[in-house]
Amino acid sequence: MAAIKELSKSLVQPFLAVVIGLLTGALVIAAVGESILGTYQEMWKGAFGSFYFLTSTLARATPIMLIALGLSLAFRAGVFNLGAEGQMVLGAVSAALVAIYLPAPGMIKIVAGIFAGMAVGGFWALLPGFMEARFRIPLLISTLLFNYIAVLFASYLVTEPFRDRSGSAALAQTVMLEKSAWLPKLFAGMSVHAGFLFAIVAALLLFWVLRFTPFGYEVKMLGQNSLFAQYGGINRIRVMLTGMFASGGLAGLAGTVEVMGAHYRFVDGALTVPGFAWTGLMAALLANSHPLGIIVTSILLAAFQTGAMGVERNTDVPLELASVIQAVLILFISAKFSYDWWKKRKVKGGESHGAL
Repeated sequence: MAAIKELSKSLVQPFLAVVIGLLTGALVIAAVGESILGTYQEMWKGAFGSFYFLTSTLARATPIMLIALGLSLAFRAGVFNLGAEGQMVLGAVSAALVAIYLPAPGMIKIVAGIFAGMAVGGFWALLPGFMEARFRIPLLISTLLFNYIAVLFASYLVTEPFRDRSGSAALAQTVMLEKSAWLPKLFAGMSVHAGFLFAIVAALLLFWVLRFTPFGYEVKMLGQNSLFAQYGGINRIRVMLTGMFASGGLAGLAGTVEVMGAHYRFVDGALTVPGFAWTGLMAALLANSHPLGIIVTSILLAAFQTGAMGVERNTDVPLELASVIQAVLILFISAKFSYDWWKKRKVKGGESHGAL
C-alpha cells in the first residue's frame, strides 16, 4: 500500500502540469484559428490512434525513459547529472563500433555492444564524479561541459576514422551493423524494439533497489539530508560515485538501444537533435524521480512529440505546439522546485532564529 501511495503521489504533479500545459496549448491553437478539440483529437490520433502510432510512441519513449531513470538515481542521491546527452552519445558510438568490428556471432555482438555502451557511458559520468570528490569541481558545471566534449569527439570519430565512405553515404556515420547484431523488433513491421523491454525492466529493478536494498536506503538518506546521513556513517563519496556510474550507464544504454534497434548505425546528430536527454530530464523531474512514475511521464512526453507530428500533418497548427506545452511543463516544475526550496529555507531560518 505504501508503494502505491508513493506512486500516486508522484503522479499528481505530472497530472497538474499536463493540465496546465494543455490549457496553454489551447491558447496557441486558438491564436492559429484552429479547433482546440479537433487539434487535440489529432494529437491523440498521432500518438495512440492506431497500433502503428502507439508503437512509434513507445519507441520514442524508450531512450527518454532510460535517461530519466539514470537521472532520477542521481537526483535521489542529491547530485546533479546534467551530462546525460554526452553519456548517451559516447555509449552509442562505442556500442556501434564494437558491434561493427568485433569478430563474433551476432548475439555476442549484441551483448558486447550493450555492455560497451553502458560501460563507456558509466565511466564518462564517473569522471566528473571523481573531479567533484577530488577537486571539488561542481557536478552541475562539469557534467554540462562534458556534453560538448563527448558530442564533438563522437562527431570526429564518424567524420574521419570510422566514417562510412561508400558512395551512397552523404552523412557522417558509421557503416551499417550486420542484421544479426540488430535488436529484435517487438512486433513485425513496427518501430518499437527490445530496448523498450530493457527500459521497463530497468525501471522495475531501480524501484526494487531504491526501496528494498541498503544502497537504496543510503541514496534516500543522502538525498533527504546529506549531513545527517554522513553523521550516521554513510559514505557520501562512495554512494555518489556509484550513483553517477549507474546514471551514466543507463544513459549509455539509451544511446545503445537506439543504435542497435532503430538506426542500425551511429549517425552524427541523430541522438542529439531529438533532444532525448533533455526530455528525459523533464520526465524524471515530472515524476519526482520515482522509477515507476517515470514510465508514465516518459510515454506521456513521447506522446506529445509524436502526436504533434500528426497535428502538423492534418492541421495548420505547427509542430512547435509540443515545444510550447513542454516549455510550460518546465516552468511548472521550476516554480514547484523554487517554492519547495523557499519553504525549506524559511523553515531552516525559523529553526535558527528559535535556537538563538
